[in-house]
Amino acid sequence: MANTPKNILILKPSALGDIVLALPALASLRASFPEAKITWFVRPEFAPILKNNPNLDDVIIFDRKLLGKWWCCPKAFAELVRLISKLRKDKFDLVIDLQGLVRTALFSWLTGCKKRFGMKKARELASIFYTHKVSLGGNTTHVIDCYEKIITAAGASKVTHNYDLSPTPEAVESVTKLLAEYELTYGNYIVFMAGAAHSHKCWPPKHFAALAGRVNAEFSLPIIAVGTKAEKNIIEDIKANTNVPILNFAGMTDIPQLISILSGARLIITNDTGPGHIAVALGKPVVMIFGPTNPARIEPYRCENAAVAINPDKRGSKIDSSDPTYAIEAVNVDLVFEKVAWHLTHEKTVN
Repeated sequence: MANTPKNILILKPSALGDIVLALPALASLRASFPEAKITWFVRPEFAPILKNNPNLDDVIIFDRKLLGKWWCCPKAFAELVRLISKLRKDKFDLVIDLQGLVRTALFSWLTGCKKRFGMKKARELASIFYTHKVSLGGNTTHVIDCYEKIITAAGASKVTHNYDLSPTPEAVESVTKLLAEYELTYGNYIVFMAGAAHSHKCWPPKHFAALAGRVNAEFSLPIIAVGTKAEKNIIEDIKANTNVPILNFAGMTDIPQLISILSGARLIITNDTGPGHIAVALGKPVVMIFGPTNPARIEPYRCENAAVAINPDKRGSKIDSSDPTYAIEAVNVDLVFEKVAWHLTHEKTVN
């Protein structure tokens, strides 16, 4: 077909969890346009999540930290010129902006592509740079459904909800050796992810500590806590409030190793954070705890008993709430343990 795109650019530079939630859109584009070259515009720190993705041909690195100095730093200005030149030389015939900010919308325009798709109600008046403005409709809440509307408007006819994310053999080997140092077996542990980018998304460490006690008493499974180096103290706070042994792996894994650790977990208990969405993408049992952020927006997609929140079905389509009723501190240990127990007992039933 003459209108079938042959060179597609996806603009979704950040953040980690948001990129993971956009992977089904990538899979749908690949299924719909199997012969097309598909490129992803991404920040360098998040590029590893896209490495070896079977649906992707190339990445364009957007070094936001460096480019932010374009007006005062010759090196940054030269990099910006190089980036714009590459975007134009690649001659994309379909550009899809899933970020929906003026910065990414501007880069979509700078490609020179005549078909630029994005949200009609994108933030910062970004939609002025799109040739095709997609209305999401009042009944579309989950971001995966939002992305689906954009790509179908762009011509994707085969929709899939696959993430196509899996650990690399090298990372599995590395993690297996690491676990062996602590006498743990790959595939037989629980993971805690107690940090998040924002404090209002962090379930209190004392709650995680109490949960550890109940999980240990009921199921006797080892617990590994993962996170960034900056989240190490959060995990130490959890450990200080429980007698249950918890391994603190904060800062010890890169993204491929994190994917591998999560892939080997029996269950992941997490705040609303990027690594939590990685766990969902891997098809693992997940219990994700939400505070003010509307779970209907980014909860584990079509996963049973995966989201824990106060009144999760009564928040409409609003992304966040300032109502103290929904503070993450209000989510008690009983609510979380109920979901944890369901997954671990259901696992036994299935197996």
